Amino acid sequence: MTNPRLIGIVGWKNSGKTTLVARLVEEFCARGLKVSAIKHAHNQFDIDHKGRDSCHMREAGAYQIALVSQRRCALMTELRGEEPPTLAQIIDSLDVCDLILVEGYKKEKHIKIEVRGEGAIKQQALAPSDPSIIAVVTQSGTAKDTLPCFNRIKVTQIADFIADKCELDLVPAK
Repeated sequence: MTNPRLIGIVGWKNSGKTTLVARLVEEFCARGLKVSAIKHAHNQFDIDHKGRDSCHMREAGAYQIALVSQRRCALMTELRGEEPPTLAQIIDSLDVCDLILVEGYKKEKHIKIEVRGEGAIKQQALAPSDPSIIAVVTQSGTAKDTLPCFNRIKVTQIADFIADKCELDLVPAK
């Protein structure tokens, strides 16, 4: 899967992936881009809650439930034993945007940045066995890899690197 406007953020659980993705979304939006984000969840999750109309509909057996308001729209699909959509199918379902940030999906072949954190459940580096990882983000901004390495708080530098790799036109950082 090659998409010049897509980059993955990978790492072990609790390494800081979500924090980095959120900061990158904020940075890219501030610089004039329309950004979409995809997060791979290994665990069960709900976006509706007991007692809500959408939950009643889902529990009654609805295959898909669309929630629509003036501010937000969500489409939930109950898989009920079916295979989840592939990353490519999810990407194809997104509206046109300038950049897609993908959190997780370690085994996919798109370009990725590895986040390493002291709180991660594993400390084993992913980059040595994954040639699609093009940079590393750490607490200190240093790693033993030959790949570019960034300090996790230097979001502007990470965004500039991503913009270069994804060939994005950005408003300069302030």
